[in-house]
Amino acid sequence: MLLTILDVLIAGLLLGGIYALIAVGLSMQYGVARVLNIAHGEFIMLGAFITWTVYTYLGINPIASLLITGPTIFVIGFLLYRTLFTRLRRISPTPEAFEGSSMLACFGLLFIIQNVAIIIWGADMRGYSYLAVPVNFAGAKFAANRLVTLGFALVFCIAFYLFLSRTRMGKAIRASAQDSAAAGLMGVNIKQVLAICFGFGALMAGLGGTLISMSYNVQPTMGLEYTMIALIVIVLGGLGSITGSLVGGLILGLIGSIVTYIEPGLSMVAYYLLFMLLLLARPTGLFGK
Repeated sequence: MLLTILDVLIAGLLLGGIYALIAVGLSMQYGVARVLNIAHGEFIMLGAFITWTVYTYLGINPIASLLITGPTIFVIGFLLYRTLFTRLRRISPTPEAFEGSSMLACFGLLFIIQNVAIIIWGADMRGYSYLAVPVNFAGAKFAANRLVTLGFALVFCIAFYLFLSRTRMGKAIRASAQDSAAAGLMGVNIKQVLAICFGFGALMAGLGGTLISMSYNVQPTMGLEYTMIALIVIVLGGLGSITGSLVGGLILGLIGSIVTYIEPGLSMVAYYLLFMLLLLARPTGLFGK
């Protein structure tokens, strides 16, 4: 019985690490740049397929491919904000109007990126074997690639938290999130900071995609499921809260692991049920203000 509980808990942490990483990116995009990026999962999918491509055709180690995936997806996100969303922000009469129009634009991005991926990689599932050897941890056995995934996910999340809290750019980002007009008066280049925030959100999604591809098969239509999971995590943790996203991801991973152990087909149902209950009972989330 003790071994079973340990198995479920560790599996939940492994899943929660990935959820936390992808949710931090979406939390950045909405909490600072005010873009509810419905296409967030498509950046996860792109990261996964870029990793699969460089590993399959070039033989580049998936861990080393993080140095390719991250910067590539960051540039895509940065340029998207500087072109599409900066224009929408300029022509929108109110911040609320910008949020609505940017969400509609993200729906369009979702289908564009998804269909481009189908043209490039096809609609079939893709996968590769990497560090699939079993590792014995306190009597429970897990694939080594999942332990590596958890380790990197936690390192990325902690590093990003330190970046926001300790660096000058991090302070500019936090100031822009609290009051962009006041931050602009203090000399912060708001357009540049918001584009960097969106790019960082895309970067975190791309890194998450690389880690996901190490343990699971990937396909061009995988993105929407991860977008919904990220939305549930940031609602659970509190909209715009990086700490909340980290904690919320781990909690959701544990819930998913427990439900999967009881009935594997009900994990997403449990996630959506939790999402609705949170909206009714505590819409600000655990760490929201």
